[in-house]
Amino acid sequence: MNAPVDVSFFARAAKPISSYRKYWASRFGTAPFLPMSRAEMDKLGWDSCDIIIVTGDAYVDHPSFGMAVIGRMLEAQGFRVGIIAQPDWTSAEAFKALGKPNLLWGVTSGNMDSMINRYTADRKIRSDDAYTPGDVGGKRPDRAAIVYSQRCREAFKDTPIVLGGIEGSLRRIAHYDYWSDKVRRSIVVDAKCDLLLYGNAERAIVEIAHRLAAKEPVENITDVRGTAFVRRPEDETGKGWFEITSTTVDEPGRVEAHVNPYMTTSELAAENGATCAKEDEAKATAAAAEAAGAMNSGAARADSMGASAQKDSKADVNAVIAPLTFFANPALSGKAKLKVPPREKSVIRLPSYEQVKSDPILYAHANRVLHLETNPGNARALVQAHGEGATARDVWINPPPIPLTTAEMDFVFDLPYARSPHPTYADENGSHDGATKIPAWEMIRFSVNIMRGCFGGCTFCSITEHEGRIIQSRSEESIIKEVEDIRDKVKGFTGTISDLGGPTANMYRLGCKSPEIEAACRKPSCVYPGICQNLTTNHDPLIKIYRRARALKGIKKILIGSGLRYDLAVKSPEYVKELVQHHVGGYLKIAPEHTEQGPLTKMMKPGIGSYDKFKQLFEKFSAEAGKKQYLIPYFIAAHPGTSDEDMMNLAIWLKKNGFRADQVQTFYPSPMATATAMYHSGRNTLKRVHRTAQSEEETVDIVRGEKRRRLHKAFLRYHDANNWPLLREALKTMGRADLIGNGKHHLIPTFQPLVDGGYQSARKKNSTVVPVKSAAARVQPLGKAAAPVKGRILTQHTGLPPRETGAPKPSFKAARKPR
Repeated sequence: MNAPVDVSFFARAAKPISSYRKYWASRFGTAPFLPMSRAEMDKLGWDSCDIIIVTGDAYVDHPSFGMAVIGRMLEAQGFRVGIIAQPDWTSAEAFKALGKPNLLWGVTSGNMDSMINRYTADRKIRSDDAYTPGDVGGKRPDRAAIVYSQRCREAFKDTPIVLGGIEGSLRRIAHYDYWSDKVRRSIVVDAKCDLLLYGNAERAIVEIAHRLAAKEPVENITDVRGTAFVRRPEDETGKGWFEITSTTVDEPGRVEAHVNPYMTTSELAAENGATCAKEDEAKATAAAAEAAGAMNSGAARADSMGASAQKDSKADVNAVIAPLTFFANPALSGKAKLKVPPREKSVIRLPSYEQVKSDPILYAHANRVLHLETNPGNARALVQAHGEGATARDVWINPPPIPLTTAEMDFVFDLPYARSPHPTYADENGSHDGATKIPAWEMIRFSVNIMRGCFGGCTFCSITEHEGRIIQSRSEESIIKEVEDIRDKVKGFTGTISDLGGPTANMYRLGCKSPEIEAACRKPSCVYPGICQNLTTNHDPLIKIYRRARALKGIKKILIGSGLRYDLAVKSPEYVKELVQHHVGGYLKIAPEHTEQGPLTKMMKPGIGSYDKFKQLFEKFSAEAGKKQYLIPYFIAAHPGTSDEDMMNLAIWLKKNGFRADQVQTFYPSPMATATAMYHSGRNTLKRVHRTAQSEEETVDIVRGEKRRRLHKAFLRYHDANNWPLLREALKTMGRADLIGNGKHHLIPTFQPLVDGGYQSARKKNSTVVPVKSAAARVQPLGKAAAPVKGRILTQHTGLPPRETGAPKPSFKAARKPR
């Protein structure tokens, strides 16, 4: 019998977050809301805060908001926690509002990366912010995590600063910055924080808070998983480590051994003449070091990978990738056998910031190694040098945090959240509607998060980098309790739960069949190029929750709003039937992302055939239930590896299937993502990275420049007359003028109507301004909507299927004007 997913290798490796002895301040009890002012602190009887959390989001006391989760978790440990939300960052005064924190500052830019929150994929400033009351933009600075950390240091310079959130997670090493088009240093260096917590930080922040409360100096806290920090080369705490150059793991150039992401763990081990056990890999590493000459004492640096060669672009390639100089380890002198170093004392030396900044190939190499070291079961620590000479320091990155067990997940989600925005944001009637509405809260107001993590490994996505690929699921009882709490306690609830999901709707309780294999695996995805033989695909626990939740008294409808992994769903037709017949409100979001193999292989997404299989099941079960329902597919334009022909073929597929994209997603190079490494280096980092491309498969077609990115978006919106001139020019250049014509089989027509050049998107605030229509155009009576054209389906976010209006169908003859 397969071990249940809950009985994981990781459950045995960490102290439970609920097992700490509570801090003395627990006597103050639970606050209705974490205080945001001195007056609230006085009301609670507090003279000071032990921990103050600074966030770029408005404070919403809900488990979908990071600052609330961390705040309530620390409160449950007995600490007094205050919140400073969206402070005025132009001076340090706003950061003194709650006084000096006794233990630490907790800093986060919010639920979103501040740069992605503020800029569109075309680097244009957004005028809105879903995490701000009234959807008002500009309430947080660029690179908010850095700015907030600096202001905290100015306000109270001796208080430790602990940085967290997704903005920090995605910048823990030197990273490509899309907005400045250059490689930036690790955020640990720029923010000058004492500790960076990456990933889901409950386990790490609880341990750190208790250790600081026990008067342990923050500079001594260097052994917590899921943390990064700066360490000087001469620091004694860095001694005694077995240091491995990253080229031993994955060499840029002539690669002798590398991890193939398309092979199962057992296949990879067999190819190397070994087993899946992680000890064998450590022996192989040690053997490689022995063959190189001798053991490394920990003082060897990766600078020899080409620090001088980088200054001369014509330098010999072998000089750039020259092997390290190894130094004999005195402890091993005279011994016949080579002792395998303990994994917990092994650290991989990445190329330095200066090297990856000037060499895109080394950047791609460093990114590959980082992604190889993301499994909590076998990941080693990483170190990357920043600066030279007197300014030299190392950024150390400890292995990822141990995932939460089901009991710990329940503990986190069962904390006493108010499930609403702080009263400060309410209007005179005490409500959070209209001018005080926070769109991000409105979206999740009646939703329930049932799991964390994603093993999909999509190269453009940041979920795996942040939450990890190990699925962390709540218990059925905890989920049902939250549904009942929404029903009984949340104002405005009308009986409909908007979502039971998470990063992916249908990965609940899915995971590796073997805890040992799960702990040793290095594959970046469990479902690409096909579903791993070791992955469970049983959807029964999820079906049971759906049925139980919708049977609750007072619950009229349970909708699924999270994105669905349809290649997993087709493995369980019973789940698809349950979903389609009971939990789809007319339309369902899924994300094929593309139809062509070129971009799909760079995204690590399944082929369009999986979509077709799911579509057949979707339509079959919808018909059985007597329902007219629609799939809403998402697609990405301008992703690395996408040619103009690929986008043309996608447009043809869209027209053939009657889709008209309302809002277009354009590839957004987020820091640290695999697709971003492709974008910066021009190489396929899912394969070997060579200095000189050995084949076409190693190079990636990068869509750069405003004109070409605009063309790819135009193919997705082939129906928009404003795009027709650009598409006509492109189709003629591509030799596909046969797609220009007035027939149904043509992509765009030959005629060009008078257009205003504007584009009205679903997010109207971010649209190009469209001139007011003339009086002649405004002949339609108020309140009357134009009848939807048969067969047309709007997609992407707010595009809904056409609705029957009852209006008579227009006559072609009547619509023609006399000549």
